Amino acid sequence: MARLRLLVVLSVLSIIGILTMQAIWVRNAYALRERQFRQSAFIALQDVADEVARLNRFTLNRYAVTQLSADYFIVNTDAPIDPVTLEGFIQKSLQQHNLITDYEYGIYNCETDRMVYGAYVSTGGTAISKTKNLPKFPRYTYYFGIRFPHQSGFIAGQLNGWVWSTVVVLLVVTIFGYTLIVVLRQRRLTEVQRDFINNITHELQTPVSTIRVAADVLQSDAILSQPDRLKQYARVLGEESRRLQHQVNSVLQLARSQRTGFVLNKTDVDLHKLMETAALASAPSVSLDLRAPNAHILADHYHLETILNNLIDNALKYCDTSPDVVLHTRQEGDKLVWSVSDNGIGIAPEYHKAVFRQFFRVPSGHTHNVKGFGLGLYYVGQVIRAHKWHLKLTSAPGQGSVFSVTSPLLTSLNKTGRTESTPTGTVFR
Repeated sequence: MARLRLLVVLSVLSIIGILTMQAIWVRNAYALRERQFRQSAFIALQDVADEVARLNRFTLNRYAVTQLSADYFIVNTDAPIDPVTLEGFIQKSLQQHNLITDYEYGIYNCETDRMVYGAYVSTGGTAISKTKNLPKFPRYTYYFGIRFPHQSGFIAGQLNGWVWSTVVVLLVVTIFGYTLIVVLRQRRLTEVQRDFINNITHELQTPVSTIRVAADVLQSDAILSQPDRLKQYARVLGEESRRLQHQVNSVLQLARSQRTGFVLNKTDVDLHKLMETAALASAPSVSLDLRAPNAHILADHYHLETILNNLIDNALKYCDTSPDVVLHTRQEGDKLVWSVSDNGIGIAPEYHKAVFRQFFRVPSGHTHNVKGFGLGLYYVGQVIRAHKWHLKLTSAPGQGSVFSVTSPLLTSLNKTGRTESTPTGTVFR
């Protein structure tokens, strides 16, 4: 177990490390591309300034480009420039340096002290709207400003290789994470299976050992002269054989229901009669609180009787004091709400859903004072789901438990028996 935990911790740290390194690489790649874009833009705009200088027959003695922000550049021309000619120079220079992206530009007019001309040029080279309010630069007299509004998208478009590598890394990490989840789930199932095998071994050993001892005694000649003892051992033999048969039938029945689903033979069942019979069999520990005027429901008589007995049996077993189990019924509209409440040890809220899982038993250290397979409540949940009823558990440690079931009442319009096949599951509605 410690080795598995170490494996999980190392796997999680590895996944975090891989994702962190990938994020750092992508960030560094983006930063590098951003620097390359600015350098290319700087060189391209310097070429534009040189073209303007040659057009005006003078030579620039210094760098003409100044970057004011991440996407905005000022280019000194030292002379007035025709807007149409300038746009041609810009388009040509940007294409030569593979800066195929939208831009907007404006030309400063020193007479009016504002950017008087500008346009937003799309990737296709078309001016689609006039630009406004480009920032001025007080150091130059003749200059133009140019902005690249989609610089981030242009740079991201050049990171296709990094994007695909990130997708591959995320895919590998996802598959690895899913594999780890499957391994942990299989580990849990293996532990559940081992616990079940241990439980069923101990449960079956008791009746088998008792039957073997009783059989040995009954085979002795001396027992024939002791009729009372003979009857006692015969009774023990019968009780243990029935107990063994019940345990085997429980396992086989659940195995069969998982393969084919529950086959329900639904008929008109009077729940009050079932409860009265069950209470009489477990008196005086079980009492009745039957308030519903009508307790007829459409249900499978055998499965309904079995889950009622399972709930009563659990209530009697998991109790540290004198058991006090109450069977309740009440009517809410066209629904019958029936429940089994007890004064037992209770179930912590974090286990309320888990107790209906196959083979699950509420942890109680390394030993269980009450033997069992962990199938009783699982079977209850399966039957409730097969009937499409609603099951609710209310419980807390030391405060007992209440298992409440809401079932549709049987009316005069649907008092007909029928057989249905319903797949099993663990959601009880």
